[in-house]
Amino acid sequence: MFPSKKVKNLSIVFLNAMSKFIRSTDSEWFRQRLSGVMYFVTAAFVVIFLRLFYLQVIGGEEFRRLSENNCIRLQRIEYPRGLVFDRNGILLVDNRPSFNLSIVLNDARPVESTLEKLSQYINVPAVELAAKVDSIKSISSYRPVLLKQDIGRNALAAVEAHKYDLPGVSVDVQPKRYYPHRKSAAHLIGYLSEINSNELKDEKYIRNKPGDFIGKFGIEKSFESYLIGKRGGRQVEVNVSGQVVRVLENIDAEAGNNIYLTIDQRLQKRAEELLEGKAGAVVAMDPSSGQILAMTSKPSFDPNEFVGGLTHDKWKNIISQPGRPMENKAIKGEYPPASTYKIVTAIAALEEKVIDVNTSFYCPGYIKYGNREFRCWKKGGHGSVNVVRALAESCDVFFYNVGQRLDIDKLAWYAKACGLGAPTGIGLEQEGAGLIPSAIWKKKRIGTAWSSGETLSAVIGQGYNLVTPLQMLALTSSIANGGKRIKPTVMKRIETPEGRLITESNPEILGNLPVSQSTLDIVKKGLWEAVNMNYGTAWIARPGGGIEISGKTGTVQLVGRKENETGYERKLPDHYKPHAWFVSYAPSSDPKIAISVIIEHGEHGSSAAGPVARELVKCYLNPESEKSDNAGVTAEYNMAYDEY
Repeated sequence: MFPSKKVKNLSIVFLNAMSKFIRSTDSEWFRQRLSGVMYFVTAAFVVIFLRLFYLQVIGGEEFRRLSENNCIRLQRIEYPRGLVFDRNGILLVDNRPSFNLSIVLNDARPVESTLEKLSQYINVPAVELAAKVDSIKSISSYRPVLLKQDIGRNALAAVEAHKYDLPGVSVDVQPKRYYPHRKSAAHLIGYLSEINSNELKDEKYIRNKPGDFIGKFGIEKSFESYLIGKRGGRQVEVNVSGQVVRVLENIDAEAGNNIYLTIDQRLQKRAEELLEGKAGAVVAMDPSSGQILAMTSKPSFDPNEFVGGLTHDKWKNIISQPGRPMENKAIKGEYPPASTYKIVTAIAALEEKVIDVNTSFYCPGYIKYGNREFRCWKKGGHGSVNVVRALAESCDVFFYNVGQRLDIDKLAWYAKACGLGAPTGIGLEQEGAGLIPSAIWKKKRIGTAWSSGETLSAVIGQGYNLVTPLQMLALTSSIANGGKRIKPTVMKRIETPEGRLITESNPEILGNLPVSQSTLDIVKKGLWEAVNMNYGTAWIARPGGGIEISGKTGTVQLVGRKENETGYERKLPDHYKPHAWFVSYAPSSDPKIAISVIIEHGEHGSSAAGPVARELVKCYLNPESEKSDNAGVTAEYNMAYDEY
């Protein structure tokens, strides 16, 4: 433990030689200088002796411990994100094991040889593996470098079989997000993507690190704080090849909380089937609670494609597809409401007393206003109609006459009081606000005064008016439940992984429609006749089986129609054909479900959108069929999971 005998002997020889040299020197001055040098050299040897004494005697145990710690490594344990279920407990979002291949450079020497062997076992070019290593410039040689994510079971077996030939190479099992129903409810559920530098600076993501995947859309983003878990870690001892010899200490990761959505997966799946091959949206809600029962936007996307990260080319390919597959049309799509807006016009006119239930106007198929002719959708006209028949038959001329009596600013006030022109507050990002025009708005936005002729377009839902399918659903639900404006929600409850309730949704009443009971009764009668009377525009939506639906059709004209032109829709290119609307609730006497349907370029609300709502009502109100189909949904999940 002390300085060696050889070092001592050399010191003595040196000192004796110096003494003889000094004694042989006659010069007193020179002798003094040499004495100083001798003292300096002696002091240097004393310092070296003391340092060796400290390292070997005083600090020996500590440095021995630090040396042994070269074999100790810290490993992260990733948490599983919380699961997502439908209202009936059907699993919508899961986690599956992902096998990630890593290498510790210090343990893998010679690195080139190790990578060469590894490339043969997993069928990945050695050049590609080397490029991964070269791309990490500043990482410690003791920290693992990720070579390949999600290598699959065959590659895993090959690496494990040859692990003694692959020093420093390891496979870590991490939970990876998995969406078993593929495109189903994709716009509602959302997807994950790697956190970016700006998000890392946000306090909301203080628990995240570079390389983490976070929710970027839908439920995955809006409920990120609930779904995220807590990382764990372990301290392990490794051998000279970097293989784990034993686990010294382990702190388990904590899973995120589980979310139960309000949607019914069986109804969701049926809505998606009915919209297959079309562009548009369907959204359904319980009018008494505000709980969303289905939310469908077409075309859709597969969120599984985002889990491992997308290349620029793949992302560009997705967003360039026709129909805007990444847009949730149910909450973000903004469309002219067309004749569904006549519900608002009727409420405003009745409440402002510019008409009453007995007020009738004659419809010859058009109305002259100034030097312009405003036509009704029915060329031959509807004859004499009151407000109930006007809603049932969607008579444009009746509402043109109302528009001459109703101020645009009054109409705008009622529309906004009904919840239009502003987000519903559903709690999902990117919700559209729509647009309710007024004289003040036009002056500020366009710089010109409002003309009375524009009011005639506004009262039938054309012109500048824009709404989202969710806004029209909320309005229809308010009509159905007796006038209460209830905030839509997609979250039913949130539980810990052990099943302890954290929070649950309760109906949140935002206020009441600006409508008296008598006005509400008149509007509801018009919506009932629209479906259940032979002259109604939505008679095709009758489900039968003793179920009655109330609803309103709408057809959004995208291009003008020439005077006296018939069958003009059939002559238009597809992208100029009208959009088809239908809003409804059922059963009429005791509403359990409200539905809003928009089909882009579907031409007519009655023939395109009405049957979609009809089939969804039949699906939702048939519980026996629902039970049998739930088993099918579970089986579908199991088959999809087996692919991995």
